[in-house]
Amino acid sequence: MVEPDDALFRHTAVIKLNGGLGTGMGLHRAKSLIEVKPGVTFLDLIGWQAAAQREQGHAHYLLMDSFSTSADCRAHLGQKGPLGPPDAWELMQNQVPKVDAATLGPVEWTKDPRLEWCPPGHGDIYPALADSGWLDRLWKEGARFLFVSNADNLGATLDPGLLRMFVDSGAPFMMEVARRTESDKKGGHLCRRKTDGRLCLREVAQCRAEDSAMFREIGRHAFFNTNNLWLRLDGVRDLLVDGGVVPLPAIINRKTVDPRDPGSTPVIQLETAMGAAIECFEDSSAVAVPRARFAPVKTTADLLVLRSDAYEVTSDGRVEPAFDGEPPHVALDPRFFRNIADFEERFPCGAPSLRRCRSLRVEGPVSFLAGVVIEGDVVVRAKGATAELRAGVYRDTEVVLG
Repeated sequence: MVEPDDALFRHTAVIKLNGGLGTGMGLHRAKSLIEVKPGVTFLDLIGWQAAAQREQGHAHYLLMDSFSTSADCRAHLGQKGPLGPPDAWELMQNQVPKVDAATLGPVEWTKDPRLEWCPPGHGDIYPALADSGWLDRLWKEGARFLFVSNADNLGATLDPGLLRMFVDSGAPFMMEVARRTESDKKGGHLCRRKTDGRLCLREVAQCRAEDSAMFREIGRHAFFNTNNLWLRLDGVRDLLVDGGVVPLPAIINRKTVDPRDPGSTPVIQLETAMGAAIECFEDSSAVAVPRARFAPVKTTADLLVLRSDAYEVTSDGRVEPAFDGEPPHVALDPRFFRNIADFEERFPCGAPSLRRCRSLRVEGPVSFLAGVVIEGDVVVRAKGATAELRAGVYRDTEVVLG
C-alpha cells in the first residue's frame, strides 16, 4: 500500500460528476440523494471522503451539478456541510435543448418547459471548467492534477498509489479500466485509431446495431472504462485554447421529452463522454484497476447489491467489497423492480444477504422478507399475483412461489 503524499494531495483536485437524475429508475431528484445504506446517501459518503482527505492536506473537492440537481444538493449539503458553502464546491454543467426527433428543431413541451432542456453529457466538463472560471481558480489555488469520477461510483476514491503512478508517468490523461463481467458488457471499451495509434473510447450508443452482439463479447473486449479519469490541469488548459471546444464524438441518445412518459414526444439528446478525450491527448494511457474501484448504481439491481452485505462502508466514506472474486450478478424483473418506489416496496426489511451470492435472478412480483440469505446461483420465480420469500438460506437453487 502506498502512503499518501501530502504534497501531491495538496496539488490534486477531485471532481465528482453529480448531474444525473437517474430517470431510468423513476427518480425525480438527484441520484446522489439515494440512500446507499440506512440513513446514508451518496452525497453523505462523498462528504465523509472529502473531510477525511482534507485532514491529510487535500483541499480541492468539487461537484459538477446540473440544472436538475443543483437545488436539491445545495439544500442537502447546506452552507456548513463538509464541503463548505456552494461557491466553494459547485461546478455547474451547461444545458442544451432537446431535439425534436421529427422536426430536428428544439422540442416544445408546454406541460413542463424545463423538460425541453438536458445536460450535454459529462464531456461538458472541459468547457464548463473553462467557462465557469474554475480552471483558472484551481490553478491559482495550487491544483495541478485532476481526479474525476461519477458520484454514484463509491469505489472511486483518491488513491495515493494511482496518483503517484499518474504523476510519475508524465501522461496528460490516464483512464482507469476494469475487467469486464456480464454486468459490464454494455460498458464502453478502448480501441486504437488506425491512423495514428491513439487510444479511443467506443460507447455502445456509437455501435451499429449489427455489431452490438460483438460489442458485448467480454472475451473480445476484456476491459471497460470505469469513468475514473486522471488529468493534468495544464493539459486540460492547453486542450481548451481553441475557443474552449474539445473535439469529442457526439453520442445520439433517443428518448422521450418526459423520460417518465413513454408516450411523450420522441427526442434526440446529443451528448459527449468525458472519457472520449483520451484520443485528444498525445501519449494518453490506461491502467487496469481492481474491481473495488468500480461500484456504481445504474439500476435498482446495482442498488440492491450495494445496500446488501456484499459491500461495507468505512468510517472515511469508502465502500469496500466484502465478497471474494466478482461482485454478485443480480437481475430483477423490470416490470416490478425498475422504478425506485416499486423496488423499495419489494424490500420492506432491507436487502437480503448477498455476500456469498454469485448470481440472483428474480422473476415476478416477489417481496423479500427479513432474514433472507442468497448463496451461489439462485433463481426466484413468482407464479401468482404476489409472493413473499421468507427467511432462510437459499443456495444454488430455483425457488417457485405461489
